[in-house]
Amino acid sequence: MKNYIEDLNKAFESRMRLGIMSILMVNDFVDFTALKEQLHVTDGNLASHLNALEKLQFITVKKQFIGKKPNTSYATTSAGKKAFSEHLDALERLINLSS
Repeated sequence: MKNYIEDLNKAFESRMRLGIMSILMVNDFVDFTALKEQLHVTDGNLASHLNALEKLQFITVKKQFIGKKPNTSYATTSAGKKAFSEHLDALERLINLSS
């Protein structure tokens, strides 16, 4: 019998990274402030999880100015979308094993 736990991606074990990816999967770009408000997290905590996902090349960062204010927004990469979809599929298989 296959061990579906092994199919889970360690990058998404953190509930914060799971939340970030869930939000980004259904939006083209989401800025830092919107992510922070939706996830109810501190700047530092969010930044560390975003940096980890960026290092894995699961998200991309877009820095720009809106008026005179800097704005940083994030989107999933194709590799991130694939990895997250595979993670969700593995979760679904685990759930269905119990049914």
